[in-house]
This record gives sequence, C-alpha cells and structure tokens, in this order.
Amino acid sequence: MKVYTTKTDINEAIKALKTQHKSIGFVATMGALHQGHLALVKTALSQNNIAVVSIFVNPTQFNNQEDLDAYPRTLERDINLLQSVSNKSILVFAPTVETIYHGNTTSEHFDFDGLEFEMEGKFREGHFDGVGTIVKRLLDIVKPDKAYFGEKDFQQLQIIKKLAKKHTIQTEIIGCPIHRETSGLALSSRNERLKKDYKNEAPFIYKILKAAKAKFGTKSATKITEWVTKQFAKNKLLELEYFIIADVQTLKPVKRKSNKKTYRAFIAVYADDIRLIDNIALN
Repeated sequence: MKVYTTKTDINEAIKALKTQHKSIGFVATMGALHQGHLALVKTALSQNNIAVVSIFVNPTQFNNQEDLDAYPRTLERDINLLQSVSNKSILVFAPTVETIYHGNTTSEHFDFDGLEFEMEGKFREGHFDGVGTIVKRLLDIVKPDKAYFGEKDFQQLQIIKKLAKKHTIQTEIIGCPIHRETSGLALSSRNERLKKDYKNEAPFIYKILKAAKAKFGTKSATKITEWVTKQFAKNKLLELEYFIIADVQTLKPVKRKSNKKTYRAFIAVYADDIRLIDNIALN
C-alpha cells in the first residue's frame, strides 16, 4: 500500500490516475481507525475506482492541548486495517503538520451562515474554523470526485457541505450512516479510552435517543428534552452536556414542529472525562 507524506507526491499519483480516467473518492480521518472509518472507505470504493484516505491529527480542531497530546497515533495499525479492505485501490496521505500548515498552525475564519454557532459551536469555540481549514486544504490537495463523511458528526457534515457550496469546491460531499457497536454505541476512536464501567454504561445514550424518537410523534420538543434531562439526572456515570432537537438545515433548536421540516436529535455526554456525541433522525 502506497503511503504519501508530501503534497507533491500525492498530487503526482492522483494526476496519473486521472489521466487513466480513474474516479477518486476521499475519506478524511485523524487516524485511530475503526470499523466506522472502514465503512466510509468501502462506500468510497463502491462508488469510485480509487479511495484516498488521509490520516492527519489536525491541531486546529483541538481546544485543549492535553486532548491533542492524548489523541492516539496508530499509523502502522491504520495501514494494516486499510490493507484488509484493499491493498491496491487505496492511497494513504499522511502529511506532517508542517506539510499542511507551513509553520503557521492557525485556522482560517469561515462564515457558515450560523451553522457553526449551534450545538458543538457553543461548547467548542473556534472548532469549526479548524474543521473548515483542514477540510478545505485537503480537498484542494486531493481534488476528489466525491468525499465521504459520517453522520455521527452531522453538524460537521452540514458545515462541510456549506463549505463546498460557498467556496465553489467541485467535490460532491456525501454523508454516510452512523456505524455502531452491537450495543448501539456510535463508533468513535474515543471509545477505546473508556474505562470498563463507562463503556458498559455508554449504550444508554443510544437507548435514550431511540426513546426520544419514539416520543417525537406525540410529544413536543420541550417535553422530550425535559424527559431526557431527567433520565440522565438519574444516571450515576453519564453526565449530559446537551440534548437538542434541531432542524437539519439550520441546526437551530425547534420551537414548534412543522410537517414541512426534517428534524434530528443531537446529544453530547461525558463518560468520566471522555466526551461522546451522537444523533438520530426523528422524521
């Protein structure tokens, strides 16, 4: 499996493939790959001739230096996992921070029409500037036909779609379903850091989301939010940061439901010091 670390090398490889009329799918990751990432790669390969997978722990997405330092770097293991999918049709782009930022590790500022100020934006200041900066740079380097992002980070997915539209990026942005453990817990690299008791309790998050969905047909968003808050107040291990029912287009919390709009429930929970997010479509 070819692993590229410089822009020049990955550009030349992609240029050669495009002269052969090969289509390129792209999956951006921060490494520590799991089956959710592999599902994205498999989808990319099912719709394109070649999948480019970036493995880059992006410093501008971290609000906390300790979180950045603690983030797992497992490049060799990641490559082995990708080889289990395909040894010939996947290119790995694993650049250094210097390659991406040229000594200026700061985010660009973006206007995502307010999407960046909802939910995660309220709790992680500047986070989506970091996301926009790295995704824009990676798409500019790889220039894929299609790029694939998981719906677990649904707000991020909507922001990347907005980024592509506002900056006239030709890549088609495709959202893929959330991949879950058998317990229902949404797959995340953070799951590996959960202590045993918290790992056993974490599926409670998806259980509550499914119950909220069941209530959505007959209960108001306010009533459902109050119910969810009470359920977590009784849980001794998990701490609710937020639960919001929002319009999928604006990501603004719903005040009164409309049959003409589509809604999702979004949640962020602390399991000890590990922050877990999830969401579910409601209608």
